[in-house]
Amino acid sequence: MNRTKGDEEEYWNSSKFKAFTFDDEDDELSQLKESKRAVNSLRDFVDDDDDDDLERVSWSREPVGRRTRPGSFQSLSDALSDTPAKSYAPELGRPKGEYKDYSNDWSPSDTVRRLRKGKVCSLERFRSLQDKLQLLEEAVSMHDGNVITAVLIFLKRTLSKEILFRELEVRQVALRHLIHFLKEIGDQKLLWDLFRFLDRTEELALTHYREHLNIQDPEKRKEFLKTCIDLPFSAEDSAHIQDHYTLLERQIIIEANDRHLESAGQTEIFRKHPRKASILNMPLVTTLFYSCFYHYTEAEGTFSSPVNLKKTFKIPEKQYVLTALAARAKLRAWHDVDALFTTKNWLGYTKKRAPIGFHRVVEILHKNSAPVQILQEYVNLVEDVDTKLNLATKFKCHDVVIDTCRDLKDRQQLLAYRSKVDKGSAEEEKIDAILNSSQIRWKN
Repeated sequence: MNRTKGDEEEYWNSSKFKAFTFDDEDDELSQLKESKRAVNSLRDFVDDDDDDDLERVSWSREPVGRRTRPGSFQSLSDALSDTPAKSYAPELGRPKGEYKDYSNDWSPSDTVRRLRKGKVCSLERFRSLQDKLQLLEEAVSMHDGNVITAVLIFLKRTLSKEILFRELEVRQVALRHLIHFLKEIGDQKLLWDLFRFLDRTEELALTHYREHLNIQDPEKRKEFLKTCIDLPFSAEDSAHIQDHYTLLERQIIIEANDRHLESAGQTEIFRKHPRKASILNMPLVTTLFYSCFYHYTEAEGTFSSPVNLKKTFKIPEKQYVLTALAARAKLRAWHDVDALFTTKNWLGYTKKRAPIGFHRVVEILHKNSAPVQILQEYVNLVEDVDTKLNLATKFKCHDVVIDTCRDLKDRQQLLAYRSKVDKGSAEEEKIDAILNSSQIRWKN
């Protein structure tokens, strides 16, 4: 028979039954982080083909856009309580406080529906593996992240690791939810066991490595990176981890030394160009630029030497030249720039060579306000004629434009360029002298 509203509320408020909390040695439920991000991340953990069938779930456990039902539970622990559900009222004539619990009659499907509606129910009656797996499959079919996680917590507590892993391996949606949940609560031991079982230890190693981003102290970050070196990475990734550790180790040494030199005020480069930021945790290329800026002439044997960095980390020649050029040009150290591109053969003859191409050298020099005489020297070294003319015109290297037009015997282009130089300038006089020369056989 139906109970009255007053009876129902009195029962609900006076029940002596304690809520089921999954208490065990690990106190797992207390570690559960119910975050809006976790609830709404269901799409990240299911196959793409299922996207159209998913319902986004709000913080109230309801599909987004629906109003919260009156019986919605406030947390997973409320949903999984052993307290009898409100909807089951005592029969008429039964003394107040005596209630019949129908929860043992609920099927896995009924239980999952009640969980999704926010009703309070127990999962303890599902003892057989078959019932537990059916419960999980019903939860997955509902596409409700909170319900799936609740059932997974129950299975994690009541099944052995071997059985749980075996069954989840063929249930990818549930597996992804478990992985996400274990990462959220920081259960690294079980994650390692799971990924070993799945033969995915490299993936977990990468996840562990990324934790260094959360460590601010340089020394502690260095020690953490050291623990990552022997993790099961691929050969390429292992080399990267080793380089990362070595780089940070070196940055710590350079930073301490340079901070001391800067505070002492006795080193010219630090007096003229005070450091704007610490070198710690900077990328390799930034570290190389810093080294080329502040320590360019140091001997190869020092940690801060650019050449030492190049050899230690196997920096490609093009990258090294490009970075060194940017650093020395910023300091307007034109002699260093010249030396960077000057090579000498076995006979002692010198020539200019640029592995990055002289067109890029010109762009970087102009960006750093190089004098026009220096720009013209490097524009002239550009082999492609059209590129040379474009750069010379763009950066107003008049002599290069004039000489190139003369060498091409292009009278029309020279006449056109005459209008771009200043009236009465040396460049205009030079153009007029070439145009009036009887020694040149113009092609147009």
